[in-house]
Amino acid sequence: MASTELAYALIAGIGAFVVGILLGQPLIRLLIRLGVGKEINTWGPQTHLAKRGTPTMGGLIIISSVLLVTLAINLTIGGLSILLPLGALVSAALLGAYDDYRTLVGRASEGLTPAQKMLGLLAIAIVAAWVLHHNLGANGVYVPGSRALLSLPPWLYLPLAVFAITGTANAVNITDGVDGLAGSLLVLAFLAYAIIAFLQGQIYLTIFAFTVMGATLAFLWFNAHPAEVFMGDTGALALGTALAVVALMTQQWLLLPVIGVVFVVETLSVILQKAYRKLNHDQRLFRMAPLHHHFELSGWAETQVSLRFWTLGMLAAMFGIALALL
Repeated sequence: MASTELAYALIAGIGAFVVGILLGQPLIRLLIRLGVGKEINTWGPQTHLAKRGTPTMGGLIIISSVLLVTLAINLTIGGLSILLPLGALVSAALLGAYDDYRTLVGRASEGLTPAQKMLGLLAIAIVAAWVLHHNLGANGVYVPGSRALLSLPPWLYLPLAVFAITGTANAVNITDGVDGLAGSLLVLAFLAYAIIAFLQGQIYLTIFAFTVMGATLAFLWFNAHPAEVFMGDTGALALGTALAVVALMTQQWLLLPVIGVVFVVETLSVILQKAYRKLNHDQRLFRMAPLHHHFELSGWAETQVSLRFWTLGMLAAMFGIALALL
């Protein structure tokens, strides 16, 4: 029976990929017609200036594919628990889409302020954490490398869950700066949690994770260097939020910094850069932050950055799965 359920999950992932491929070009053409071209910050690597005007909001390819496949599965075989990660995905996508809209070519705005974006993410995270605790009973955490499940009181679980969701969403958003980078790392992270959910017998969560993975692979088809479309906050915030919710549903969320170690390192590079500049009269610790820009300015090609970071992400995913199995 388990093998049959896994087969359904894999087929759902393949289906999401096919849907994404079919939707990709029409959506990209629509974004071009609507003038949804990304403005490029002048303080970034000069090689990125050639990308000005590339359509953003490409996360719509992923969100649309996941919605269509997940709703079809729910209407067919049930699995209402998946409405939580799906709802979180869509809610964060709407927040990200509004932010993307404000950063289009010809607009003076750089998007939502960090405070505005954080307030939106906090609202989504608080609702998701509340549902996780009070409706789904996911109020604990497994200790990595053991089978011990620690049950946490609400006053501790809820803020930790909110932090996990907002932190993951922001970390994915920070990492999304090189063609193919964030998408490929997200594929690995969702694959790892699909395996973990399957080992726990959470078949609907496994199907959802494989569905997101398949849809993201379809997006990568169009995001490969040189990218035809960018994920934008529409995709980055949505997928980061959904990844954290999936991790919380498996109660293996302490593995998030392991499986998503590249996201963590990218975020830390930004924090360290800002702190170092403030303490050392605007001198820099890295050539540029996030870290992928540092390596670009050090002579790595975009494709080298993406593939090398992906390799580290693969090793991290393997290690995270190993810790879940111990």
